Amino acid sequence: MQAVLRSAFPLPRPFSFPNAQQISLPAVFALIGLLFGTWASRIPALQEGLHISHSALSLVLLCGGLGGMLSHPIASRMMIQFGGKKTLFYAGLALCLVLPAIGLAPNVPLLMLAVLMLGVAGGSFGIGANSVAAKYEQASGQARMSMFHACGCAGSLAGAVLGSFAAGMEMSPAVHFVRVAISIAVLLWISYQQLDAPNDGEVIEKKKFALPSGPLALLGALAFCAAMSENSVADWGGVFLKEHFGVTAGFAPLALSVFSVTMLLARLFGDRLKIKHGAGRLITVGGGISALGLLFAALAPNAYFALAGFACSGMGLALVFPFLLSAAGKEGPLAIAGVATMASMGGLMGPPVVGVIADLMGMQMTISFIGTLSVVISVVATRSSLLK
Repeated sequence: MQAVLRSAFPLPRPFSFPNAQQISLPAVFALIGLLFGTWASRIPALQEGLHISHSALSLVLLCGGLGGMLSHPIASRMMIQFGGKKTLFYAGLALCLVLPAIGLAPNVPLLMLAVLMLGVAGGSFGIGANSVAAKYEQASGQARMSMFHACGCAGSLAGAVLGSFAAGMEMSPAVHFVRVAISIAVLLWISYQQLDAPNDGEVIEKKKFALPSGPLALLGALAFCAAMSENSVADWGGVFLKEHFGVTAGFAPLALSVFSVTMLLARLFGDRLKIKHGAGRLITVGGGISALGLLFAALAPNAYFALAGFACSGMGLALVFPFLLSAAGKEGPLAIAGVATMASMGGLMGPPVVGVIADLMGMQMTISFIGTLSVVISVVATRSSLLK
């Protein structure tokens, strides 16, 4: 009788939540996105607090790109000795130490040193995390890189929103950064414990590191332009709103916020769109959307219209890095490192170039220049055979 009743009136199954291992890697991307969003959101406050000119700020940001360049031999050694899982964890903890140092820097030279170390730790984390993510894609046979980077966007968005709130509350960057870094360190440790990835070191071809060549060279060129574009919008978008439209310190970080929102939304659907339309076509169209958005922001009559332009740029650039790293990941860790080096070179050259344009021609020309980089992305993507 009981068996008959159970078959006729089955008990509802309990709701199934994802296990810890399924959410640990997305959580790692989100946490580091939160850290970098926090840093970028307070650049206007740091500039004002230390009375930094555009040229000096460009040198500060240049140190971040230089640190990214210096990170690759360090990250390669870490990958060989520890593997991707431990590399991303150790680099993530280093980032949590560097962030408060940026907020506490009393002068420009020490700020430059702290941002240099931010670049070193961030570059090492990127190689470790993307290597683990690429292996996950290969093992599962599913496209997930866009989703992982969407989690990074969500974290960056949260960092930008919290940065805007902290600036509106007149919280100093030092206090803000310390609180965020402690929280991220604890959550990163918890995520690391649940991360399902091998602890063994990577087997990397024993030769001197070289810039990507052949088909990988086009991926490197795209990474160069994308890094310069993304970093420039993140670093200078708030400065543009503050100087060109005279917005408040709490409003300025919204440039990064809307950029991150649309980037997040695009990346959430990126893996599905890739299956249907292909990576190359999506990057080509996205580059055009970003270029139009930045031109609109530069010519906008007020700050709200400018925010709409930054939103279009975030949507257009959203899928570039996930698809580049996914394509490079199929060629191995050395290919990822090569493409990441080109991205760091873009980040290295961006700040001084943008700073010079801002000083000589104004912020409108600066934003317009960033838009031309999106045009280059659109053109180069049509030539790459690895973007499928």
